[in-house]
Amino acid sequence: MAGRASDGPAGETELLELDRQECLRLLAGTAIGRIAVTVPGWPEPLLRPVNYVFDESSQSVLIRSGSGSKLHALLRSARAVFEIDGTDSGARAGWSVIVHGATEEVTNSSEVRRLDTLGHHSWAPGEQGHWIRIRAYTVTGRRIAPVTHRDPPG
Repeated sequence: MAGRASDGPAGETELLELDRQECLRLLAGTAIGRIAVTVPGWPEPLLRPVNYVFDESSQSVLIRSGSGSKLHALLRSARAVFEIDGTDSGARAGWSVIVHGATEEVTNSSEVRRLDTLGHHSWAPGEQGHWIRIRAYTVTGRRIAPVTHRDPPG
């Protein structure tokens, strides 16, 4: 994680940029996020909460989907933004990771079998027969954290 801490009054926070490795670690350790997709011709972006699994070998966010607007939007746009976060209200702290990437449906049978071993099960009811991959081409993250120490002046 990149950033510099400085001392300050109780309750003061600082904004730190997260490096790619820290962002990928957070993606691998979290199960709920949000996808956002803009589809040409649609009046508004589509934003949906999803449960997911992060596939480290392909550096991809993977979700299961049934047929419907989410699947249609992801495949039609071919790009999506995915976001995860965590907060600690008491400490006035939190973090956010944003992935920008290409979307694709995984249809190769050997790849689908491999993904089935990742232990991901959709929380949504009904048949979720489609694997959707969002490749983590651009990954950024930030953390708001309590200030820990002050660098000397000068």
